[in-house]
Amino acid sequence: MKLGIIGTGKIVHEALFAMKPVKTIEVKAIFARPHSKEKGEKLAADHEIDRVYTDYDLLLKEADVDAVYIGLVNSVHHAYAKKALNAGKHVILEKPFTSTVEEADDLIRTARDNGVYILEAITILHGDNYKKVLEWLPKLGKIKLLQGNYSQYSSRYTDYLKGKVAPAFDPELSGGALYDINLYNVYFAVATLGAPEATAYFPNLGFNGIDTSGVEILVYPEFTATLTGAKDADSPSHTIIQGEKGWLKVLGKPNVPEGVDIEYQDEANPDGVPSPSGGIQRAMIRDHFDTPKLHHRMTPEFEDFAKIIDTMDAEAAEVCMNNSLAVMKVLEQSRKAAGIRFGVDDRS
Repeated sequence: MKLGIIGTGKIVHEALFAMKPVKTIEVKAIFARPHSKEKGEKLAADHEIDRVYTDYDLLLKEADVDAVYIGLVNSVHHAYAKKALNAGKHVILEKPFTSTVEEADDLIRTARDNGVYILEAITILHGDNYKKVLEWLPKLGKIKLLQGNYSQYSSRYTDYLKGKVAPAFDPELSGGALYDINLYNVYFAVATLGAPEATAYFPNLGFNGIDTSGVEILVYPEFTATLTGAKDADSPSHTIIQGEKGWLKVLGKPNVPEGVDIEYQDEANPDGVPSPSGGIQRAMIRDHFDTPKLHHRMTPEFEDFAKIIDTMDAEAAEVCMNNSLAVMKVLEQSRKAAGIRFGVDDRS
């Protein structure tokens, strides 16, 4: 995959480092806005990138790339991705996919019309940790509850309290805890267990109307998911799925998992075992999986994306695009019901 990099921010630095060991990716060009040209030139020098462009249209027209990675502020994802898709380029788009369902649907339709793919860079669905979750999930039996907590005090929250608003806390730029951090919990639930039939979001709102933390509820026909995301407070992070036959716990933050624990019923021992209280309890089997050491948390997703694009794996691409659309429906419905408005809402 010959790749163009769109942007020069922190996530782009991480992405370029993450791609280093992926031999199937060749980074050919980088786009920087005119005021960030020096940053682009520094990245190009550090990562042996051939060309630096300050004209996005020119990059799409003449750069030797078949895909672009877009790591820009949330509010411009739709505009930059659509231009690339219409130029016949595959797109790897940083999360969140878009600001609205309308934008997401438009990008997916545009990709299909142009015979290319648009893939959301969401780390949690790639790599051995998530494969182990899917392998072990049937052991839990009928699912009854899902709990997710991704809480991480933002380095920009202290400035926010002083009135200095970074993009992550700016409703005009489609920021907020739901779209930035609780998104991981929502993605895990939707990709693993399907789309919910109803949603509700209970946010803590800051002075400019953005959610600095909150609890998202996903209602399924036979169980409920309770998902907490916070940028204004810390907590141990985890994801737990509870079923009639046992439970499964993803340890640590969903985008940097430390491993998976599981405890499930030993069906070879239906009579149970003595309990500490003197009664009988279910016989259970416990197991643990350690997340393999990675070059970077984003490396597995870039390996997957390169394979999908290089082999034109339409089935895998459709799974990615359908997940993105389903998640965006949850996010937009939830934030609007909670009274959170983005700048794009006033322009649509």
